[in-house]
Amino acid sequence: MTSLKLTGIEKSYGGTVQILNDINLEIEQGELIVFVGPSGCGKSTLLRMIAGLEKITGGTLEIDGQCVNDVPPAQRGIAMVFQSYALYPHMTVRENMSFALKIARRSKAEIARAVEHAARILQLEPYLDRLPKALSGGQRQRVAIGRAIVRDPKVYLFDEPLSNLDAALRVATRIEIAQLKESMPKSTMIYVTHDQVEAMTLASRIVVLADKGIAQVGTPLELYETPNSEFVAQFIGSPSMNLLSGEITGTGSMTTVRLDAGGAIQSAVATREGDLGRRVNVGIRPEDCRVTDGEAAFRGKVKITEALGEVTLLYFEARDGEAPVIAKLGGSHKELRGALVGLSADPSKVHLFADGRSLLYRPADLAA
Repeated sequence: MTSLKLTGIEKSYGGTVQILNDINLEIEQGELIVFVGPSGCGKSTLLRMIAGLEKITGGTLEIDGQCVNDVPPAQRGIAMVFQSYALYPHMTVRENMSFALKIARRSKAEIARAVEHAARILQLEPYLDRLPKALSGGQRQRVAIGRAIVRDPKVYLFDEPLSNLDAALRVATRIEIAQLKESMPKSTMIYVTHDQVEAMTLASRIVVLADKGIAQVGTPLELYETPNSEFVAQFIGSPSMNLLSGEITGTGSMTTVRLDAGGAIQSAVATREGDLGRRVNVGIRPEDCRVTDGEAAFRGKVKITEALGEVTLLYFEARDGEAPVIAKLGGSHKELRGALVGLSADPSKVHLFADGRSLLYRPADLAA
């Protein structure tokens, strides 16, 4: 059983530049964990620390219960797939995939079996005798993945492996990685990406990194439906969640908020009498907005419409210092450009945030 445990992991340079602080995470066998976060949050650095390519400044990293802080990369049982493929240009696909096994002095028969097995999984058999320059970007990335598979590692690490591919190839290769994971259900994988679609479709759990630490860990659906902070709420989902400022005017199992922009909205988030008058931000995802001719939570002028075929994005004129409200509607709605439009939302889809944190109480909190 291959599991990883990160306890109090820290990374700094020169003792002054802190990159990561107090990272605590347990990864079970068979999980595909995805690290996401804004540029510079340390997700690739954390991956390289797990691989042994970056020194751990503080804390402990355990693989199968063994501390590996000072274990060389080659002895950790880890294989890494890089963004740049890192293939030897003068070697064929077969030679690239077998190189690490040759260095490890495996027998020719064992090497041949491993390469043929990986090539079959990744549909690379017709290309085994080609040089990398004769392959497409997607094929090169499959060779890089195959090079990892032949080593039969304890853990696979992927560092933004699809970022160099065009949109069509990214979709095709993402599907191949998902199929690869299904074919190896006991393999543990850690995947770094800035692409939300990759994270939401591939991950068993997503780790959102921000402010040198972990903002939230959960399944893709948990992060989408119950973000614990404004940061996570706006980071997960595209377009980002709308945040409208307001004040709680009614509490209980159906909370009423009077919005600063005018109008009121109800949320199924339970609140207490002590929350009356509390300043909050109301979170509504663009896809949960509905156009209404009746009482509206928000009313504004549509400045821009973006027709994407199956959906249309409406961008409303922004108030001073605020981001524009965005609504995502099914079908074509070009006629709404320049119109004064009212929006409503299902109370069960409305989020409330106070001081940047989600107002989601446990039953014990509500009884207190």
